[in-house]
Amino acid sequence: VGEITEVMAMSGAQVFAFEPNPYAYQVLCERLAQYPNVQLINKGVHTHNGASRLYLHKQAAEDPVKWSTASSLLVFKRNINPQNFVEIELIDLAQFILHLQQDVKVLKMDVEGIECPIVNHLIDSGAIQHIRHLLVETHDQRIPELKEETDALRLRIQRERRHNINLDWY
Repeated sequence: VGEITEVMAMSGAQVFAFEPNPYAYQVLCERLAQYPNVQLINKGVHTHNGASRLYLHKQAAEDPVKWSTASSLLVFKRNINPQNFVEIELIDLAQFILHLQQDVKVLKMDVEGIECPIVNHLIDSGAIQHIRHLLVETHDQRIPELKEETDALRLRIQRERRHNINLDWY
């Protein structure tokens, strides 16, 4: 809902904020309307452009904004309701970065379980070369199905000596 985005906006930086959850996006729009340096994008980031289902938290009906932080593209995530979802648009984050024509100083990513494919895609596409600091909140501690994939990414980052990727920032 824009807590980190607002801090970045107040610094005067050009900020791009992606938010696929329609409830959180509305709050983001209201909260950041006063910042001309912020571009809000009502899409989810991924490894490709397209469409997907965004599964909402089990308690989203009680307070869709409060529980928006748990929304996920992963149907097997334990705290979502597989019958409660919204259709969203996806954007290829690597292609977005490559088309910016400028480097990204800080990219903060919390995408509820699909971090590994996106980070691998950023590396494979070369987009990672245009990111000074990539701060990623991983979810392998809360979603056991992601442990093997996250461990493999950690090993890759270490093996390739990529010092601009922090998987433990939060």
